[in-house]
Amino acid sequence: MNYADNTDAKNLYIIFMKGIKGRLNRLPSTCVGDIVMASLKKGKPYLRKKVMHVVIVRQHKPWCRKDGVFMYFEDNAGVIVNPKGEMKGSAMTSPIDRE
Repeated sequence: MNYADNTDAKNLYIIFMKGIKGRLNRLPSTCVGDIVMASLKKGKPYLRKKVMHVVIVRQHKPWCRKDGVFMYFEDNAGVIVNPKGEMKGSAMTSPIDRE
């Protein structure tokens, strides 16, 4: 998964989704606005190999808004947040969804 702000991260790997108990052999699905736990695969050494909270801000799979418009992006992306939900970076570097 790509990254959408300015904290020197390059590639995120989703480990698990918060709040999902799960079912045997079923992969949980996430969408825009969900908080997941991820680790950094490429980026600055002080950020790598640590588990952190990430909010998904772009998704490649189309979804329908309540007004009937179908939305999708060209890739999946997220931003690193602290456990309270505040963004770690200071600016967004690419387009995101308003949800």
